[in-house]
Amino acid sequence: MGTGLLGTLDDLLAAHCPATRYAVISDSHVAPLYAERTVAAAKTVAPTILLTFPAGEWNKSRESWATLTDQLLTNPLDSRVALIGLGGGVCSDLVGFVAATLLHGIRHVSLPTTLSAMADCAIGGQVGVDTPAGKNLVGAVHQPVLVAGDVATLATLPPVQLAAGMAHTLRHGVLADVDYFERLLEMRAGIVAKQPAVLESVVRRSVEIKQEISTPRDGQDKALVDSHFGQIIADALQAVLGYELLHGEALAVGMLAEAKFGVALGVTDRGVPGRIEEALVAFGLPDAPPSPVAPDQLVEALQRTRMAADGTVSFAFPRAVGAMAPGPGPMSAHPVPLTKIGDLIRSLAW
Repeated sequence: MGTGLLGTLDDLLAAHCPATRYAVISDSHVAPLYAERTVAAAKTVAPTILLTFPAGEWNKSRESWATLTDQLLTNPLDSRVALIGLGGGVCSDLVGFVAATLLHGIRHVSLPTTLSAMADCAIGGQVGVDTPAGKNLVGAVHQPVLVAGDVATLATLPPVQLAAGMAHTLRHGVLADVDYFERLLEMRAGIVAKQPAVLESVVRRSVEIKQEISTPRDGQDKALVDSHFGQIIADALQAVLGYELLHGEALAVGMLAEAKFGVALGVTDRGVPGRIEEALVAFGLPDAPPSPVAPDQLVEALQRTRMAADGTVSFAFPRAVGAMAPGPGPMSAHPVPLTKIGDLIRSLAW
């Protein structure tokens, strides 16, 4: 991560991902801003083509995957080709899934251009697409060989996208670092002003936290349940609302809802939801869905998540800001019966 990394992309590719050819894949919003210089840099290392897809979460689909895959297969390919995903979280997930499945798996590079992607989406290795049945239900784990987050690209980020990215960073503070959580609020002016040094420090700490919570502990699986705090309700909300919300916006609503669930279940300290809501409001994030959500519809969507099993959904609840509460389930999760979840959702009075 740094400022101006796109200017050294040729050196980064040569050092970390040499290839026989590259395919830069970007969406219709980002490509006009950064694709030309990205392709030019990659061409100094190997022949390079550019592919684009329509922007928007609703285009993170099997149809987009099929279109991109077919386009790639019309070009000369071998096992040394590499994909370069240029864009936000949707691009990271989609390009990573294309890379995971093409020729049984090829290398890919991620060039995140949003705060959400830099701080979270581009570095998790979880790639995939959405389906009519729900979000991220088809996918794989396929790590990029290089992630280069050029903070300078955040200068063109609309305020709503910047706010959405802050939901991820605030979540990291809740998960593991109360000082970081408080510091984000103190740095609000510099973040909103998109000061490069401030944004770089934010991204760096979030990446460190994500690495910490993704590292196996005591023989546990790598996909620790803590990393799902806020995500479970967020993914279900996006699916039910037809992706009306950005993922970061849905994550904000999901964090607050799940913190309130934790309080109701006697797991989370009573002051936690208030602290989270204060931070969300400070960065212009929503604390409730923009339109009514039927509890039964949300419960139905939750049944299709990978955290659902045997009539329960496994949640991660904070004990306090900066400390998660160990639970009785696998990976210290808190299994909650679906019938109880319906009651908890109704108590939110959305």
